[in-house]
Amino acid sequence: MKQKVLVTGASGFIGNHVVQRLLQMNCSVIATSANEQKARQHEWFNAVRYIPFDFSEISEVVDYYNFFEKPDRLIHLAWEGLPNYKSLFHIEENLPRHFTFLKNLIGGGLPDITVTGTCLEYGLQEGTLSEDMPCFPSNPYAIAKDSLRKFVEELKKTRAINFKWIRLFYLYGKGQNPNSLLSQLDKAVKAGEALFNMSGGEQVRDYLPVEEVAFIIATAALQENITGIINCCSGEPVSIKKFAEDYCNKNKISIKLNLGYYPYTDYEPMRFWGDTQKLKDIMETARASQ
Repeated sequence: MKQKVLVTGASGFIGNHVVQRLLQMNCSVIATSANEQKARQHEWFNAVRYIPFDFSEISEVVDYYNFFEKPDRLIHLAWEGLPNYKSLFHIEENLPRHFTFLKNLIGGGLPDITVTGTCLEYGLQEGTLSEDMPCFPSNPYAIAKDSLRKFVEELKKTRAINFKWIRLFYLYGKGQNPNSLLSQLDKAVKAGEALFNMSGGEQVRDYLPVEEVAFIIATAALQENITGIINCCSGEPVSIKKFAEDYCNKNKISIKLNLGYYPYTDYEPMRFWGDTQKLKDIMETARASQ
């Protein structure tokens, strides 16, 4: 029997690719998002059961497990207000909304949930970041995500659920935020600009293409052997300067990087990347079971 998987944030950057991947993995997908018009533009729309839902209208009296037709699993990608990481909206509105949603589904009988978190939960720690490290989130977005994870972990003490928290690092690809580095770079090239203004570029990050991120999320969600926090990353540190240079070379882009134009952000450490051992174990187990 096909696994029935509910995907929130289905029409978003990651959600679009996750839905496509789940369909390729022979899952029955229930997709939801706040913008049905945007969802209809995706190729997968007629291949899923689409149920529109706006988190600003969350209600404690609605049985969302039945509302979403009793899915076997949830992949919870929805999260509003990005990329404004410093807005208190994440703590004051997003956190209670999304906890209410997850608590409601779990209370209704949902047995398996996968939620995406963020590498920013680690705070300003540098170097290799592993899942067993303590978290010191330093901005409202990261604080809200870290709190949501802790709330669900408390719920798990009283409910028999499988809970996977996919901690996303940096990703890129088709449909990414227009304010992202590569989107801005493409915009500058298209406008015929001679210079691309950016930071000093010495920050070291951990990048994955969104298609690979979607594959990791879907694979982790459909297995039950490894749960808890899971880093979604490459484990291969690269400076932002080199990342931009490699992108230009690969795409035969001729533009000068104007390094040092913008200051470094104060909500991210200079050098960090993820430990991938737990992720490797999941992927190896998945391959062995095929």
